Amino acid sequence: MNNKTTLPQEGNTLVKRALKLMGNRFEISIQESDSERAEELIQLAVDEIRRIEALLTTYHPESETNRINEMAGLAPVEVSTEFIALIQRAQRIAALTQGAFDLSYGSIDKRFWNFDAGMKSLPDPILAKKAVQLINYQNIEIDPLNKTVFLKEKGMRIGFGGIGKGYAADRAKEVLVKQGVKSGIVNAAGDLTAWGKQENGEPWTIGIADPRAASHLFSYINITDMSVATSGNYEKFVEIGGKRYSHTIDPRTGMPVSGIKSVTIISPYAELSDALATPVMVMGKAVGLDLLNQMKQVAALIIDENNQLHTTKNIQVI
Repeated sequence: MNNKTTLPQEGNTLVKRALKLMGNRFEISIQESDSERAEELIQLAVDEIRRIEALLTTYHPESETNRINEMAGLAPVEVSTEFIALIQRAQRIAALTQGAFDLSYGSIDKRFWNFDAGMKSLPDPILAKKAVQLINYQNIEIDPLNKTVFLKEKGMRIGFGGIGKGYAADRAKEVLVKQGVKSGIVNAAGDLTAWGKQENGEPWTIGIADPRAASHLFSYINITDMSVATSGNYEKFVEIGGKRYSHTIDPRTGMPVSGIKSVTIISPYAELSDALATPVMVMGKAVGLDLLNQMKQVAALIIDENNQLHTTKNIQVI
């Protein structure tokens, strides 16, 4: 998939390119009067996302992620400074959310959760807990001086599914801004970062999917120089005993979460928004909002299982 569209906006040009990266649909949009130059700039952003993908993927044996996983329980692995810094930031989110976010989520035994029509009951809590026994961010040992990462237990695996797309979006934006792009959006399958304004001087308008029908909008927000990420159960879930359970698993218990249909996080960085959205679903509405209300420059919209909207204190609902 590699689609390009050029839309005129009051004398300027909004150039878009959509393509599959990191296993997801990315769309890069920038405002640039020279369409040929715009395509060159977008290619620089695409190249940067592909570089991040090569760094974080679990599908290539030589990626830094896979090398760490292969040596779990055996020996530390030397990695790049960039990789160390990303893990350190992820570990801070893990501590902040008391393990609701955890890079070692890749260690999960997935046999109990298929979330299809055949899933008629919840897994046994004892077996579910056993299936996540290797998930423990505190067993990810970082040595910044020697630039090594060590997973303390054999069988442990790290993965960047909860933070990687946001990081890639931020990096792509950084490349574009350094090249002088004043306005644009990098949308990584719904985890997006936007900067500058539309040609008419208005902020970018971002739609929030309706958890009852993902193709419709529940609400929208106007942003500039901010990032947005949404985690929801509207795409994959099961209903058991009249209650909807998300495909999101609590890494601390091994049980699917319920009570929240979607969480949208707004912050200065797509990486941060990406990393916070899913753990808030795990933590629940009250605990999640309490945490987010204590964080500077972070806002959130939560839609609960009754389709009621809840927000952090710094959001005005119109």
